[in-house]
Amino acid sequence: MANILVVDDELGIRDLLSEILNDEGHSVEVAENAAQARAARLRDRPDLVLLDIWMPDTDGVTLLKEWSSTGVLTMPVIMMSGHATIDTAVEATKIGAMAFLEKPITMQKLLKAVEQGLARGTVRKLSMPLMPQPLLQVVDSGVSPVHAGVSSVADAGPQSQQSFMLDKPLRESRDEFEKAYFEYHLARENGSMTRVAEKTGLERTHLYRKLKQLGVDLTRGKRNAA
Repeated sequence: MANILVVDDELGIRDLLSEILNDEGHSVEVAENAAQARAARLRDRPDLVLLDIWMPDTDGVTLLKEWSSTGVLTMPVIMMSGHATIDTAVEATKIGAMAFLEKPITMQKLLKAVEQGLARGTVRKLSMPLMPQPLLQVVDSGVSPVHAGVSSVADAGPQSQQSFMLDKPLRESRDEFEKAYFEYHLARENGSMTRVAEKTGLERTHLYRKLKQLGVDLTRGKRNAA
């Protein structure tokens, strides 16, 4: 399933869309303004963004322009609004938005748009030029590429070494890396969720959800410390 970012200043809309998408098996991150959306875009690398047009600090079209001009509009974006004009919707599409949903959004229209957006995102990734794929090797807290054909995988821990094949689908490779990343910090912090949340910059609620999604054993760090 996909990692989806919902950006809307209305709590009710964020909760409703999150509930629907979670029920479909997706992992959902929410943001109530452009500042939180920027941070979530960098932190979670969403597979798709649902972006409200009218927001109090920076509107959705301006944020879309920012992402496009800085080269980070690498994911499908679906615009949402209950007051936008046709001209606004056309402008967003020209900038790079793939679709526009008018509020109130029905579940059928939402799921259809999300399905189409994720399919387009997959096609975009598959159409990228193929390059020789190395291993990604993580040694302690450093990251360095090594030549393909060398593989060393050990239990995650403060002094551990992890290697990942990079010729897998992006989501699968990312999940493997994130799982090793969180297991490393859990072991280093002796299983303390509070300290892991501080180290990784995530709220505890989001951290628990992320660990559950990745299948991380929450007792692992405590066992290693025993």
